[in-house]
Amino acid sequence: MFNVRPKETASMLTRDGVRLDADVYRPDDEGSFPVLLMRQPYGRAIASTVVYAHPTWYAAHGYIVVIQDVRGRGTSDGSFKLFAHEIEDGEDTVNWAANLPGSTGQVGMYGFSYQGMTQLYAAVAKPPALKAICPAMIGYDLYTDWAYEGGAFCLQANLSWAIQIAAETARLKGDVTAHHTLATAARNLPLCDPVPTQSGILKTLDPESFYHEWLQHSEPDDYWEKLSPKTYLHDVNLPMLHIGGWFDTFLRGTMHLYKEMASRSADRQQLLVGPWAHLPWGRKVGAIDFGTKASTPCDRLQIRWFDQFLKGLNTGLLDEPAIALFEMGSNQWRFFDQWPSAESTPYVLNSTGLASMSDREGTLIPISPHPAPLQRPTPSPLPALSDTFVHDPWRSVPALGGHASIPSGPQDRSSLDCRTDVLTYTSEPLTEDLYLAGDVSVLIYCAADALSFDLCAILAEVRSHGSVYNFTQGYVRVPPGQVTVPLQIMLQPTCIRLSKGNALRLSLSAACFPSYPVNAGTGVPASETRLIDQQIITVTVASGSDRPSQILLPVRQ
Repeated sequence: MFNVRPKETASMLTRDGVRLDADVYRPDDEGSFPVLLMRQPYGRAIASTVVYAHPTWYAAHGYIVVIQDVRGRGTSDGSFKLFAHEIEDGEDTVNWAANLPGSTGQVGMYGFSYQGMTQLYAAVAKPPALKAICPAMIGYDLYTDWAYEGGAFCLQANLSWAIQIAAETARLKGDVTAHHTLATAARNLPLCDPVPTQSGILKTLDPESFYHEWLQHSEPDDYWEKLSPKTYLHDVNLPMLHIGGWFDTFLRGTMHLYKEMASRSADRQQLLVGPWAHLPWGRKVGAIDFGTKASTPCDRLQIRWFDQFLKGLNTGLLDEPAIALFEMGSNQWRFFDQWPSAESTPYVLNSTGLASMSDREGTLIPISPHPAPLQRPTPSPLPALSDTFVHDPWRSVPALGGHASIPSGPQDRSSLDCRTDVLTYTSEPLTEDLYLAGDVSVLIYCAADALSFDLCAILAEVRSHGSVYNFTQGYVRVPPGQVTVPLQIMLQPTCIRLSKGNALRLSLSAACFPSYPVNAGTGVPASETRLIDQQIITVTVASGSDRPSQILLPVRQ
């Protein structure tokens, strides 16, 4: 361990002459050291310490740590436009950092969210000095992994972030009134415009916000292709430490990038997923305390990672399994050599037709994926009937926890499951612990009396004393004329042990507001849907042997 010198401020010029400012933390030693670089838009003093150790801790381990304000943020010059300059600016910054006094010329990058994205964009340019990165909680395809989920606009996450960025812009300009208005709006999300998604506050105070573009581009068009790291990373090879959280809204992106890189890269691709929301990364998430082992191991892991790839030390990482997943329920880390891909076990929906009226009327029945010869799957104990429920936009089913709402995480949703616009299907109490690890999806045979409708699917553990805690969910918007049979909803991947005596539950609804905009049923894009146009929608979900709606679960033996 080294003593650390007082923080320095250093500046560089990009290829087009824009000055970018950074804080530099150095070991108090005359030797040479690799550089750890973080580029962020929130003011470099914070240095992502909401989830990581302070840069002085990393410097004490023998690294020059550079925390830079991206273009147009903090004290850096230029105009900020979301992700627009990060490839060129990232390359220029890596080259500059590699040539700092006392640098070995080896550069690694770390950071989460926007700071994770800047790593990917910098990697696109393949600067020779960039040797390893640690992208955490990112969007690989910005349409599917960040801005939209299942075709539905991620309203709460996108609007909250846009207001935060706009408030910081107002602060940098010294606009007291705009900053106060936006800071107040951030604490009580403004959804009171005639078109609820069209934020009047943002239109007035930040008309150039990315939010307006993202809302208008509701399909995966060229706009997203040009903006997404996915477009440019196809021939990039770097050791990458991928970090995600089971309740992070960007877990789709983390997994998308990891799977793509692991399938083609010769370099080490390592994955760590904890029981965390976007922030913080600690033992208590939502209403659940996951124990001491849930506290983030990321700082020490990143030091091992950079020691391995920037200093050439044998840290033992390459001899360990490439994947570490936190198993909720047992509250232990589980290790895998590759992403769990065992054949899915179906749990079939069965109902008396009253699954919206009582949590005892809809059931889940496990079906072995490998029935014995001449043995048919266990028949349903009840004649299956369709379940019909009514979505009333005046009292839309609210978001509660999960990955897409704020705050995120597991919550007791037993009161929501009592609503008549929520269908619930519950298994019998488990006769032994049930272990799940991997990808989760549901296949639903359904129809609605509107041109368009939404479906939200939530998996939860029903505990023996009656509380119901969600552990994964997914969402899909069905546009006019595009109902597939069955409708597939991809849920967040998971790793969990459901305890003996508890039960598994699937809850279905037609809304999860304000995580996603309320579907008016008209087929009009969310960017144009007026509040007054929202209509009542009747949804029917079928079950039984002829239309076997089901969950596909990654059961681990």
